[in-house]
Amino acid sequence: MLLGVHCSIGGGFEKAVAEAKALQINTFQIFTKNQRQWKEKVVTAKEANVFQQHLTDSAVGMGFSHAIYLINVASAKPEVMENSMIALKGELDRCQALGLPYTVLHPGSNNKLSKMETADLIASKLNELFAADTSGRVKILLENTAGQGSSVGGKFEELRQIMQQLPEDRIGICFDTCHAYAAGYDIRTKTGIEDAMAELDARVGIKNVMAFHLNDSKGDLGSKLDRHHHIGEGKIGLEAFRYIINRFPDVPKVLETPKEQNMDQVNLARLKSLIED
Repeated sequence: MLLGVHCSIGGGFEKAVAEAKALQINTFQIFTKNQRQWKEKVVTAKEANVFQQHLTDSAVGMGFSHAIYLINVASAKPEVMENSMIALKGELDRCQALGLPYTVLHPGSNNKLSKMETADLIASKLNELFAADTSGRVKILLENTAGQGSSVGGKFEELRQIMQQLPEDRIGICFDTCHAYAAGYDIRTKTGIEDAMAELDARVGIKNVMAFHLNDSKGDLGSKLDRHHHIGEGKIGLEAFRYIINRFPDVPKVLETPKEQNMDQVNLARLKSLIED
């Protein structure tokens, strides 16, 4: 059962491994740089070696990254698009250096184009990025969004529009439960989550779901409100999490819930209680 949380790299990449070990989890997500700044970071050989050694010694398992929130390769502002391409290339390079197989990416937005036109632009820019990336190993996992404003990814067909134009070995999906619910997918019941997964399979292929963000929702169904809540304390309830935990044990699943008062341990315990024999 691959189950974990988003861990901090404050003080060094290896600190994320230490946090994961303390929580007794076997997968984790990190930011490889400050998530709210454009300033780039290059991973030194020493940093990479220390991280890998700690990971090996800990027996924690696999980690992956989340690209910074500023990235929007489809932006209508040329300077933002340019900075986004640089930042995403940097993210792939850091993941490659650290040995992380994936980075999770919010697809992007453009308030001057339709969502499908924006999806086409995103695919074009990602193809441009992949053509310049000689490593060819790190995958980008497109995250479904809450569908707010002009953002792409609230509907599965928008993700399909991007993915069908990209090399299969470089792209995948990260499924976020809060975002799906906020975007209008009613996953509160077993039937509801089954229907959502069936549609996701039809649109992008369930085999391409390579990570999950497990978050309850403070917002209502279809509210397009991206507000994460503790497991079982929001509007989604437990059935969606029970289904995902038991159907996808080998797919990395991480929490992005509020961390106050040691709630990571509480949320992890709630998820583990849903595991069926």
